[in-house]
Amino acid sequence: MKSAVGFLALVAAVLAIIVVSASTFVVTQTEQALVLRFGQPVAGRGLVTQPGLHFKIPFVENVVYLDKRILDLEMPKQEVLASDNTRIEVDAFLRYRIVDPLKFYQSVGSIRRGEVQLGFILNSAVRRVLGDADLTQIVSSEREKLMGDIRDQVNIESKKLGVFAIDTRIRRADLPKQISDKVFSRMQSEWAREAALNRAQGSEQAQEIKAKADRDVVVLQADAQQKADQIRGEGDATRNKIFAAAYSKDPDFFAFYRSMQAYDAALKSSDTRFVLTPKSSFFRYFERPHTNPPANQKSTAAAP
Repeated sequence: MKSAVGFLALVAAVLAIIVVSASTFVVTQTEQALVLRFGQPVAGRGLVTQPGLHFKIPFVENVVYLDKRILDLEMPKQEVLASDNTRIEVDAFLRYRIVDPLKFYQSVGSIRRGEVQLGFILNSAVRRVLGDADLTQIVSSEREKLMGDIRDQVNIESKKLGVFAIDTRIRRADLPKQISDKVFSRMQSEWAREAALNRAQGSEQAQEIKAKADRDVVVLQADAQQKADQIRGEGDATRNKIFAAAYSKDPDFFAFYRSMQAYDAALKSSDTRFVLTPKSSFFRYFERPHTNPPANQKSTAAAP
C-alpha cells in the first residue's frame, strides 16, 4: 500500500513538473515572443517584448521566438546591367529589423523563410536602381544616393512582411573578370602611349635646354676672352709706359733691373742650363757689378 502511494506521489510530482514547465516560458533580452493559441495570437498577451519569466496555458498555447536585434542579410554576387549597357558584378547586403512580429510570422513563419523573401526583394531593388545608373555613378559619384534608393525600395516591399530595412550597402561593384582584363589591357596600352609621348617631349625639351646652355657657354667664353684680351692689352700698354718712363729717368738702373730679371728667368733651379763661357756680355754684372756696360751693349741689356 505504501509503495503504491509513493508511486502515485512520484507520478503526480512528475506531472506537476511537466505542467509547470509547459505553463512557463522565458524571453531573453534579444528576443520577442508570440503567444499563439491554435495558430492565432492570444488577445491581450499575444506579443511579449519584456524579458523574463512569463506564463501560458499548457498544451493549448505555444510560443514562437523572434529576434529583435538588427539582423544582416548577405546577397549573393550577381551581375547587373547598368544604363550604359555595362555589366557589373555587385555584392550587397541588408541590415533589417522585425518591427511587426505578428505580420512577420503570418507572412513567412520563420526568420529563415523571411530572409529568402527579403533576398528576392533586395535583388529586385538592386537591379531596378542600378539599371537606371551608369558605371561612373555606381562606382563613384552617386553611390551613396543609389544605396539610399535601394533601401527605400526594399522598405516599400518589406513593409508587408513586418520588416524595416535600416541600411543597404553595396560592398563591391566591379566589372566581370573577362571585361576587367580587357579594360586593364586597354588602360595599359593607353598609359604606355602617353608615357612614350611624355618621354619624347621631355627628351626634346632636354635637347633644347642643352643646346641653349651650350650656346650660352660659347657666348660667355667669347665675351670673357674678349674682355681678358682687352684687359691684358691695357695692362701691357701700361707696363710699357712704366718701363719707358723708368728707362728715360735712369737707363743704367733700368738695364741692371732687366738683367736681374733675365738672370732669374734663365737660371731657375728647376731647369738645366749649359753655360759655355762666363765672359759673355749676358754675365757682365757678375764680373763688374758696379761698372756700366759698354755703349754698344746697352741696347741689348735693356731688351726684356
